[in-house]
Amino acid sequence: MVAGDRQILEVRFKGLRSDFFAFVGPQALVEREYVVVEADRGQDIGWVKRVASAADLSCEGGCDAVNKRGVPPPSRQVIRRAVPADVTRLLQLRDQEVEVRRRTREMVGKHKLRMKVSEAEWQWDRNKLTVYFTAEKRVDFRALVRDMARTFRTRIELRQIGVRDEARRLGGLGRCRRELCCRSWLQSIEPVTLQLAKDQGLSLNPSQISGACGRLMNCLRYEHAVYTQAKKRFPAVGKRVRTADGEEQVKAWDLFEETVTLQNEQGEQRTVTLAELKAERKAARGADTGA
Repeated sequence: MVAGDRQILEVRFKGLRSDFFAFVGPQALVEREYVVVEADRGQDIGWVKRVASAADLSCEGGCDAVNKRGVPPPSRQVIRRAVPADVTRLLQLRDQEVEVRRRTREMVGKHKLRMKVSEAEWQWDRNKLTVYFTAEKRVDFRALVRDMARTFRTRIELRQIGVRDEARRLGGLGRCRRELCCRSWLQSIEPVTLQLAKDQGLSLNPSQISGACGRLMNCLRYEHAVYTQAKKRFPAVGKRVRTADGEEQVKAWDLFEETVTLQNEQGEQRTVTLAELKAERKAARGADTGA
């Protein structure tokens, strides 16, 4: 990219929050570089996650590993590169947020509010403090906000999030012992229903198919389309079919092994490949027709 060209930057902030900004300068910005950007009534700092030219406002499926996300025309600007002192100040604010969470939780207890404070985030210029919380019901936190404004002497924003978003912000390890997908690479969280587990023949025990947030795991979606297509090739479980051994009932099938488990009228079971089952059924139909 030629210096002086208008760049479109996706800038990442704390908790996987990101937004798009425009930048024009004598020296082009690069990924992983810290920048000072326009923020709500002030300035904030983040790092450049990815760079695109103003003429290239579409990812065409190549900008991230999940979705074909277009780049919206940004309304805010990158003000300048961050200097070491700016980053140092940011790290100091992150250290202070631990104390902010503690004091906020104390105030929540004092006001007897049924809400769980999960995270706090200072805007770099300290013109705003955002506190994220979860709650089962609507919470009247007006008195809490006034108390917090007097304590922290800045503009307060309380933002309610769901348990999935909380897990995404805080991170952790999943049942697979790897970092949570919603934290490490998923760009958006799609709805996950119990039907996804049913279609794949998985256990419906919540403890077996729920993630760290207590909701159904995102990975239930990953192979669902494969199982949906497979249902068109495999006979339905419970269906009775004519084979070389007579009439048998389909008890189960294995998508990856391409096998089908059958049970005859005497209760005996056998497992054959899908190709063998199709051949047996074809032969059985031919025998019936010949008869």
